[in-house]
This record gives sequence, structure tokens and C-alpha cells, in this order.
Amino acid sequence: MTASAHLVQLEATPDLVERVYRSLGDAISNGSLAPGQRITQEDIAQRLAVSRQPVLQALRLLKRDGFLQDAPGRGLQVTPLDAQWIRNLYQVRGALDALAARLAAQRRFRLDPALLATGRQASRGTDVGAMIDADLAFHAALYGAAGNPLIEESAQLHWRHLKRVMGAVLQHLGQREQVWDEHEAIARAIAAGRGDQAARLIEEHSRHAGEALATVLQAPPTPGDLLETDASAT
Repeated sequence: MTASAHLVQLEATPDLVERVYRSLGDAISNGSLAPGQRITQEDIAQRLAVSRQPVLQALRLLKRDGFLQDAPGRGLQVTPLDAQWIRNLYQVRGALDALAARLAAQRRFRLDPALLATGRQASRGTDVGAMIDADLAFHAALYGAAGNPLIEESAQLHWRHLKRVMGAVLQHLGQREQVWDEHEAIARAIAAGRGDQAARLIEEHSRHAGEALATVLQAPPTPGDLLETDASAT
């Protein structure tokens, strides 16, 4: 597969650098551009039907944000996934989520039950994209409920990395419905105004998720092990 087999040509617009960045970021997040895959400016420019200059700028931004790194020899490659980095990522997410949960609990915010129902339904299926989307929707609603737009803004970059991690390993995890048991417990604590409990639950949820994903990355399970792996991974 070429470095950009799944990329779609872009029209020239004033925000072309941002659009190239988003296109490549999405391809990295969904696994179309795999960890360790070499990226060339010329190939990306040709596939997206744009000049090399916006591609060069977008690649620099992606490297700055940790999605790309220097490749052996020369050029760039998609940054490989690292177990300790995943733990660090989820530690940061846990802190943001705990703050959001405390603020939402002060308002006794009631999360839409449809979010929980949709997520639980997705967890029973095999569509990893639907599972990730449902998890994103739950946490986005939590950030919105906090009433502090800087929380959601701060989480945006982390979510691109999280989508990439979940897309890479979520298909290996069993017992996925456990995730939504935890989400429901968090939602109940927030609605009841129990901020300390909500923060504790969501920090535990995030820590377990990071550990589960890091474990799968370090030692991918065999098909017979899939139903035994901890699923607190979103």
C-alpha cells in the first residue's frame, strides 16, 4: 500500500495547509497510514492533488504534534505506538476528564441517555469505528457539560492520538460492554452532584483503559484470548 492510498484529492482553498493536516491526521488516526510507515512529500502532494508547499507545512505540524517522526536515513514516518506513551496519554486524559466531571457534577448535569444506549449497542457489535465514535460522543458531551470550553479545546489533540490507539487495538479487546457500565456509573454520579465520586470513577476508568491498551500493544492476544482481555479501553 502506498503512503496515501486512502487519501482523497483536495481543492485549493486558503485553508489548504489545515485541510492537508486534517486529511493526513485522519489517515493516521484510522490506520490508513500505519505506524512506522514512511511518508514522502512528493507522494502526498500527488495523491492529494496539491502543491508541495502546503504538504511540507502540514508535515511539519504533524511532526510537531507527535504524529510523525524522523525516519531512519532520511524523511518522515508515522510515529510507532509505544506502550508507555499510551499510559502517559491516558494519564493526561484522566486529569482532564476528572476536572470536567467535577464541573459537570456541580451543575448536576444529566447526560443524554441516548448516548449511553448508542454506546452499549456499538459495544455489542464488531464495528470498531462505531465504538470509537460512541466513546467520542460520550466524552464530548461530558466536556460540554463542564461549561468550560478550554477543557474541550485542550482535549482535541489528545483525541486524535486516542482515536489512533483505539483503532489499532480495540478489535483485540473482549467484554467491551464493561466500558459502558463504567460510563453509566460516571453519568449517575454527575447527575447526583457527587463530584468527588465522578472524578474518582473517571480517573479509574481512564487508568484502566490506558493499561488495557498498552497491554494489548505489548503482547497482542491470540484469537482464543480475545474474550478474556480487559475491555476498559475507551
